[in-house]
Amino acid sequence: MDEVKEKLFYQPKNGYDVIDTQERLACEDYCRGYMAYLDAARTEREAVTQAIKLAEAAGFAPLSPEGGPIKPGQKVYWSNRGKSLMLAVGGKKPMDEGFVVEAAHVDSPRLDLKQVPLFEDTELGYLRTHYYGGIKKYQWTAIPLELHGVVALKDGSCVDVVIGREPGEPQFVVTDLLPHLAADQMQKTMAKGIEGEKMCILAGSVPYAGEGSDRVKLALMSILHDRYGVTEADFISAELEAVPAFDVRELGLDRSLIGGYGQDDRVCAYAELAAILQVEAPERTAVCILADKEEIGSVGVSGMKSQAFEWFIGRLCGGQRSVQEIFSKSFCVSADVTAALDPMYPEVMEKQNAAKINYGVGFCKFTGSRGKSGASDASAELVARLRRICDEAGVLWQMCELGKVDQGGGGTVAGYMADRDIDTIDAGVPVLSMHAPFETTAKLDCYMTYKCMRAAYNAG
Repeated sequence: MDEVKEKLFYQPKNGYDVIDTQERLACEDYCRGYMAYLDAARTEREAVTQAIKLAEAAGFAPLSPEGGPIKPGQKVYWSNRGKSLMLAVGGKKPMDEGFVVEAAHVDSPRLDLKQVPLFEDTELGYLRTHYYGGIKKYQWTAIPLELHGVVALKDGSCVDVVIGREPGEPQFVVTDLLPHLAADQMQKTMAKGIEGEKMCILAGSVPYAGEGSDRVKLALMSILHDRYGVTEADFISAELEAVPAFDVRELGLDRSLIGGYGQDDRVCAYAELAAILQVEAPERTAVCILADKEEIGSVGVSGMKSQAFEWFIGRLCGGQRSVQEIFSKSFCVSADVTAALDPMYPEVMEKQNAAKINYGVGFCKFTGSRGKSGASDASAELVARLRRICDEAGVLWQMCELGKVDQGGGGTVAGYMADRDIDTIDAGVPVLSMHAPFETTAKLDCYMTYKCMRAAYNAG
């Protein structure tokens, strides 16, 4: 009977019951590189900067302004305003026959400073914020924060700002009520317990010497001016992000898990990046996209809805073909994370179709919510294609949905790639505590996602 079940049933297996010692070592080696990348990439700009460093070390060069069709084995990249990145390796077959593209995003939920952020109240200095992406606001109080970003000055120059990343540097916090005085707050729903306008970052408390008002604000502005040469008006043309000040760490007594901020979706971004860096002579041109703005709808010039992608593909073709003709012959893996089954909250998942930790990369035929709203819904043929690719490459995979049908849902860039007439399917790492300041993934799933991305490029 067991043999018959093995043949006829879909029975995904825990990866540690399948992989050998050699693959365990390969998994550990891959995850060391990923953890180093995640630690250095705290924002979308930093994720792009770190990716370019890795790409150049692997032989990639900036896309030539002269254009011309990409040559077999040629490795190029193009940075879109320093906030998104596209890379390509020329294939043996001409671009007319389509390409393989993998698309992830490198933006993550955070607290953005407002354009006029600094104020003083009761002789304490604060920075006003506007949260970015879907967060549980209460998770962002009473944790250490770092400040990252740029200030663009009127003369056209930009000042990089990083405060709180290095040992010994000051960090920041959004304060919360003590439980002794939180009787009213505790009666509110979790969605209402912390209000967005009260998520102000405590920035300092020492007043400027002398008499007058706003002395703490003046002292803080003086520090910023001395260190960065900026005035309060320069905040108006700044992009400053407060992110959790947690180092990336191994988790568990067995060190099998990874904890850190921004794993949605830099865990998949690194997987496809690491994969394309190892591609040498693919059958079809391999393209890697690290996009911005996914957490707020993939909008703007650096988001996946942008025509920048069409421009990049057009340059790879040398302007000899309409990109629309090529898209229909292409294949996209939307590399985005999925929700891992959390046994502490089983009520939101349907176990038979939920991703499990240590069971490999998760395939999502569709995302969206409730009646598949907002989903691209990959075709049966496309799902079969990815199954074949992964099975032939020894990739452990599992089929999954984001949660119970009526519980909620979410989206990825898959829909925007499918809108371009590119066959697209989601595949990525299962994540615990998704969108929290400290997310959890399994090393084995991270590694298998990388193997999936590499196999898709090589399969052509």
